[in-house]
Amino acid sequence: MIDATLTNFETEVVDASHTLPVVVDLWAPWCGPCRVLGPVLEKLETAYAGRFKLVKINTEDEQDLAAAFGVRSIPMVVLMKNGQPVDGFVGALPEGQIRQFLDKHVPEAAPEEEAPVEEAAPADAASRLEQLQQQLATDPADDATRNAYVELLLQGGREDDARRAFEPMLGKLAIDRRASALQAWLDALAATRDAPDEAALRAAIGANKRDFAARFALAQRLLAAQQWTAAMDELLEILMRDKSWNDGAARLAYVAILELLTPPAPKAAEGQPPAADPTVDSYRRRLSMVVLS
Repeated sequence: MIDATLTNFETEVVDASHTLPVVVDLWAPWCGPCRVLGPVLEKLETAYAGRFKLVKINTEDEQDLAAAFGVRSIPMVVLMKNGQPVDGFVGALPEGQIRQFLDKHVPEAAPEEEAPVEEAAPADAASRLEQLQQQLATDPADDATRNAYVELLLQGGREDDARRAFEPMLGKLAIDRRASALQAWLDALAATRDAPDEAALRAAIGANKRDFAARFALAQRLLAAQQWTAAMDELLEILMRDKSWNDGAARLAYVAILELLTPPAPKAAEGQPPAADPTVDSYRRRLSMVVLS
């Protein structure tokens, strides 16, 4: 994987694409779906063992390149061959769909290089989404399945689909902690659309550590990008200075993130606490220390 800049673009992308397909991943640090897609592309670059080259372009740092590609939404992926873009897609597609996209363009693996076909893991996002969708079609009143479906859609950057699937849960937020946490995630995604960018928010906080509105907006941006612990760190900074700020908004957001980081207990283990997670436990203790101090 190569980070392309205006300086090395001709060599790393244009020239290289005359030898093998080059997959260009246009992304930004603040983009949640980009952080979902990036690791999948890196995994596939390894799995395809040199049959394509992955190049990443940070659209925040390389705005001239982003303009050259006509970027309007990210993540955006462009496949280059013989110096020209020949295909692409926008959004964080599931791994299976990305493989189909690649297989249209990359050379076939030599027989001796082909790995044995592995059975798809049950946890694969695409197959899991299909499984949950089928369960909901059979039992639309299964709230736990609906929450899991919405969560997986959000992890994959499919916000519009998630919102539509989540609508039946809107009247149950007061009694369903998981649904309430998912609503906080959706609220954060909505809030980031019109909020200042991360650099501006950090500059405002640097100028005034008690600018809680800026710090909360930054926490929401981090939450939307699935940077869970970074978001909680910002919320803790608010709580340490003013526990009741904005009717306890920081505490509510913090608790929502803890819920999202805690896997739901399997049905077979209902009534038993979920397995302890060191990170979650650590942040629970920090919240308790601040709230009780």
